[in-house]
Amino acid sequence: MKLKESFIMHNDGTESILISANASEFSGLVKGNKTFGCILECLATETTEEEIVLKLSEKYDADKETIAKDVQNTLVNLRKIGALDE
Repeated sequence: MKLKESFIMHNDGTESILISANASEFSGLVKGNKTFGCILECLATETTEEEIVLKLSEKYDADKETIAKDVQNTLVNLRKIGALDE
């Protein structure tokens, strides 16, 4: 899976924003924290949920179960707005 090309991401270091360039898919923007930005960066190229969890586990000091739950919730929400190419 990866982020659809019609979605543009911006990360300023503290806040991440995802915007759809195609209003017929999703009209609006999504704001998130650094972790959200990391997930989006992983989704810039083809990846799996497990690979995202592994990358975040290496970067953040949190248990893998918590990270996996956060990644799963984020992916569910990205699917709801049609942001993922699967």
